Amino acid sequence: MGCGRVGSTLARGLEDRNHTVSVIDSEPEAFRRLGPAFNGDKVTGIGFDQEVLEKAGIRRADAFAAVSSGDNSNIIAARVARETFGIRNVVARIYDPGRAEVYQRLGITTVATVKWTADQVLRRLLPQGNEPDFRDMSGTIRLDSVPAPEIWIGQRTIHLQEQSRSRIAWIDRLGEGVLPTRESVIQEGDVLHLVMREENAAHAYKAIKHGPEEG
Repeated sequence: MGCGRVGSTLARGLEDRNHTVSVIDSEPEAFRRLGPAFNGDKVTGIGFDQEVLEKAGIRRADAFAAVSSGDNSNIIAARVARETFGIRNVVARIYDPGRAEVYQRLGITTVATVKWTADQVLRRLLPQGNEPDFRDMSGTIRLDSVPAPEIWIGQRTIHLQEQSRSRIAWIDRLGEGVLPTRESVIQEGDVLHLVMREENAAHAYKAIKHGPEEG
């Protein structure tokens, strides 16, 4: 639901991946954003109206995304799709991060666009380690991308994990993702994707900066 910039981009992206897509919008002119190559259904109407959803094929759907510009419309549509039609995979775009967290706890996956955008800007403004790539909804777990420090090159990944109190989820190496084993060694040019508890972040970056302990 919603054929703005996000909705139209999402619809084309899904269709490019060979999914069948129906798009709902209250304004017929909005469908022009889909372009002439779009082959899915275009349904004009209110996205939380049950008849409109039926026309769009909601009963055959595997997933539903509410990405209009209105928080209320998105939440209502997401709840109708989930509670009335039994769609389990539902995502709603929410501008208010406080409301997004409430609906997340109710089982509706939300994307709080303002908070996400602000986090992305902060990550680029602040020094490394201040803002993670990702933080879970509870704020307990974070994911950080760290270029391999020169002082750690040649050291086993297990040693960095033990000393930093983090886990290496994967390594970007020569354009490919690598899952580390106990025998893996950090190489020049690696980017380490570290998962850690929020309270361990300061310790982790201190350990990364100071290098492996002797002994």
